[in-house]
Amino acid sequence: MLTPVALTIAGSDNSAGAGIQADLKTFTHFRVYGQTVVTCVVAEVPGKVSRIQPVDLEVIRDQLFLSLEYFPVSAIKTGMLFSPEIVDLVCDAIQSQPKARRPALVVDPVMAAGSGDPLLQSGARERYEDRLFPLASVVTPNLGEAELLLGKRIPAVEALQAAAAELARRHGVPFLVKGGHLPGGSAVDWLVAGDHAIRISAPYTNVPTHGTGCTFSAALAANLALGKDLEEAARAAKSYVTRAISTSLQWVGNRGEISALNPWARETVRRYGGKTVKQ
Repeated sequence: MLTPVALTIAGSDNSAGAGIQADLKTFTHFRVYGQTVVTCVVAEVPGKVSRIQPVDLEVIRDQLFLSLEYFPVSAIKTGMLFSPEIVDLVCDAIQSQPKARRPALVVDPVMAAGSGDPLLQSGARERYEDRLFPLASVVTPNLGEAELLLGKRIPAVEALQAAAAELARRHGVPFLVKGGHLPGGSAVDWLVAGDHAIRISAPYTNVPTHGTGCTFSAALAANLALGKDLEEAARAAKSYVTRAISTSLQWVGNRGEISALNPWARETVRRYGGKTVKQ
C-alpha cells in the first residue's frame, strides 16, 4: 500500500507548537507523508506573537504548484494564510486541478492566535468566504472564528449545533465548529454536513498551550488522506488532540513554566469492569 501524502499550507511557528511544525508532527503520528507550503514566518511562543513576515507570493506559488504537480496529494490542510493575495493564490492552485482528482481540503480559518493577536489581514476573511470555503471538504472554526463568521456570539454549548448548521447552510459545505473554549466539563464539537449533525465530545483539560486548532485540522486531513470518511476522520482527530492536550509536555524556562502539546500521544487501551476502553 502506498503511503498517503498530505500537504499543509500554513505559517511557520518557531516554538513548534502550532503551524507547519505541529502539522508535520501530526502527519507523522498518523504515518502520512507530510509536505509543506510556508506562507509566513511567525515569531511566537504560547501567549505571544512577536512578528509575522509573509513569504513572497512567487515562492508560495512555486512551493504549492511543485507539490501538487510531482506528488499524489490526497489531502490539503490550510492554516494561516494571512492575506487576501495568499488566499487567492491557494484557490487558484486548487481550482487548477481536475475536479475528479482534487485532494480533500480541510480549511482551518486561522484569524487570531490563542493570545488574541490578529493573524489575518483586512479583506482576507471575505476571500475565505467567497472563494476558499466553497472548495472545502470541511471548515473547522474555533469558537471565536465561528462567532466572527456568524456576526454574533455563541453563548453556550447548547448553541453550537445551531451555529454549525447555520454556517454549513450559508456556505454549502460541511462545518465542524469547535467548542473547547466554552465553559464546562466537556470539550464539545458539532459537525454538520448536509442534513446530518454529529456531536463529538471529550473531557475538557485546561492546559496553557497553543496549536490545538492546527493539530486538530492536521489530524483531520491526515485521516481523510488515509481514506476515512468525514465523521471517522473527525472522531480520530478529536481523540488525538485530546490525548495531546492531556499529556502535554512541560518545562521551566527563563520566563517560568511553559507547555506544548505532546505529539507522541499514542492511544492506550485500558479495561474497566471487563470492558475494553480506548483512550
